[in-house]
Amino acid sequence: MSPYHLSRVFQRATGLPPHAYLIHVRIAKAKTLLTSGYSSVTVACEVGFTDQSHFTKTFKAIVGVTPKQYQGSKLPR
Repeated sequence: MSPYHLSRVFQRATGLPPHAYLIHVRIAKAKTLLTSGYSSVTVACEVGFTDQSHFTKTFKAIVGVTPKQYQGSKLPR
């Protein structure tokens, strides 16, 4: 199977391209770590983002609030 075909099959099965799926998996793991009390710097490194600003920007785009706001809020987890 070619990489292009695999990508198309993956997208049909999950609804997301592989990279977008990976980002969503990382954000889900980040939510768990943030609710456990870890700092956003630690979480950013742990889930595989290159730096905290990239993590914060991506987290806010998907979740709607910054990691710090998420940590201190009563948002559904």
